[in-house]
Formats: sequence, C-alpha cells, structure tokens
Amino acid sequence: MNVYVWEAWEKVKANKGAPGADGVSLEDFETDLKNNLYQVWNRMSSGSYFPPPVRAVEIPKPHGQGVRILGVPSVADRVAQTVVARVLEARVEPIFHPDSYGYRPGRGALDAVATCRKRCWDTDWVIDLDIRAFFDTVPWDLVVKAVEANTELPWVVLYVKRWLAAPLALPDGSMRQRERGTPQGSAISPVLANLFLHYAFDSWMAREFPGIGFERYVDDAVVHCVSEAQAMFVLAALRKRMTQVGLELHPGKTRIVYCKDSNRCGSYEHIEFTFLGFTFRPRGVRAKHGKIFTGFNPAVSKGALKKMSVEVRSWRNQSDPQ
Repeated sequence: MNVYVWEAWEKVKANKGAPGADGVSLEDFETDLKNNLYQVWNRMSSGSYFPPPVRAVEIPKPHGQGVRILGVPSVADRVAQTVVARVLEARVEPIFHPDSYGYRPGRGALDAVATCRKRCWDTDWVIDLDIRAFFDTVPWDLVVKAVEANTELPWVVLYVKRWLAAPLALPDGSMRQRERGTPQGSAISPVLANLFLHYAFDSWMAREFPGIGFERYVDDAVVHCVSEAQAMFVLAALRKRMTQVGLELHPGKTRIVYCKDSNRCGSYEHIEFTFLGFTFRPRGVRAKHGKIFTGFNPAVSKGALKKMSVEVRSWRNQSDPQ
C-alpha cells in the first residue's frame, strides 16, 4: 500500500485543490511529506484510519436556482481516497458499459457529445434525463452493495463506508451529519457514482432495452428512441427504475425532445436539449455544394460560453501588470 500512497499523493498534487476543513494546504502537507504519507499508510493498513469532516463549499447554481454543495476533503484524506479509488477502479473498469463516459480512462465529455450527435442523426427522439440531486441522495446501502460485489478486499469496503458517513463541515462552522449521498468533489465519489449507476442505469438499460442507445456522463444522460411512443414508454420505465434504486428523475428538467431538421419536419414542443455544455437543436448548415439545410447539431451552450468568458476575464486580470 505504501507505493499506492505515494502514487496517490502525486495525483492529488497534480490535481491541486484547496485546503479541507483542517486548513492544511498542499504546500503545508508537503513540508513534512514523508511523515504525513507514512501516517496515512500506517492508519489505512491497520484499519485505524477515520476520515475527518469534509469542508462544504457552496457553489451558486445557474439562473439563481440556489446552491450546490461541493465537498473538499483534507489533503491527507484526498490521498487516502485516491488509494482506494485506484484499487476499486482497476476492478470495475473492465465491467463498465462502453457508453459510460465520465471520469474514465481514454474517454471523456467530447466523446459522449460526438456519439450523441451521431445517434441524433439516426434516431428522431431523445429523452433528456435529469436525476434530481444525485450526489446528495444516492442511497448508501446500494452503493456498499455494489462495492462488495466487485472486491474481496475488506479494507476497501470498510473505508468506503467511513467516507460515505463522514460529516460535512458547513461554512458557518456547524457540522451536518448525512444519511445519504456522497459529496461531489471527493476523490472517491466518481468511481462510486459510476459503479452505482452501472447497476442502476447502464446494465438495466442494456437488459431491458438492448436496442436503445444512450450516453451517460456520471449522472447526466441522454437516451435515443425511434418514436415518441417508444420514448414515452422508456421514460415511464426509467421513472420506476429510479424509484427502485432510491432516486428520482427531476420532473421539470427531464423531457422528451424531437430531433428536428430538414427531413424531420414535425411540430413538437421540445426541439432542443443541452448535454455536457453543448446545446443540440435545429441549426442552419451549409452543404459542400453551398446549399443551406437544417441539421440537428450541437454547439457550445450559452451557459458554457458565459463560464468561458468569466474564465478568460480572470486570466486577463491575473496577467495584467499591477
């Protein structure tokens, strides 16, 4: 495990990040690196490692829709989580569905968008899925069950249970005990989310609807259907499935979308959706011979463009001489 701890530290350092609830920065941790890593290794190998509270950071949601909580573990805890995450990832990566794209080696958001684009050409309808507050509501018992099904290492299961139960240190100084969910932003959360949704969504879709394509990026997913009737049937089944696994589709954000273009000219309420920062909708396209036609294509969404402009302004401000 000592090699795992060192490799985990290198990954944590490369990812940068803010201090956790203990206020210890990466630079602080590195001043006594050998001893700090030894303590992580010693406690993990003896079963005596208990995660500290996770610092809760409030991130405003777009359009004034409240805030979401981002969890920032301590540096030492990020190292410990990365050790377990890497061990668990090695076990579960071979079983994951090829259309699961989030936080996986060799694939990413742009791959999901490209596949979605092609399938929108081939099928006329899309179910734009939104799981309500996934990271806040995912049930612990089913997460642990999924982990236990994919490892015989008791220490992996032990620490997953402890991380799930770690309290949140809120900005006002109080502690919030949790009974569900896994903090978005922690090192272990992506693999736990993917593993849970592998059983809750990916495998279920492949079993119940083997001919229907989808793309999933952690809790963000799009399902492709050949007709409105099929989309309505699949969506009804998905609502029941989410209830079975302790989740809920957001009633105001989950919808059926018609992929309208020059050849698909029906009149329907919803003809656009946004997936991973790209808005898919009817757009004018110039063919090779110069003729303009309407295609159903993605482009960077207004929300993503706004984030980019804010980021660019921050770069300029940082580079301006004082």
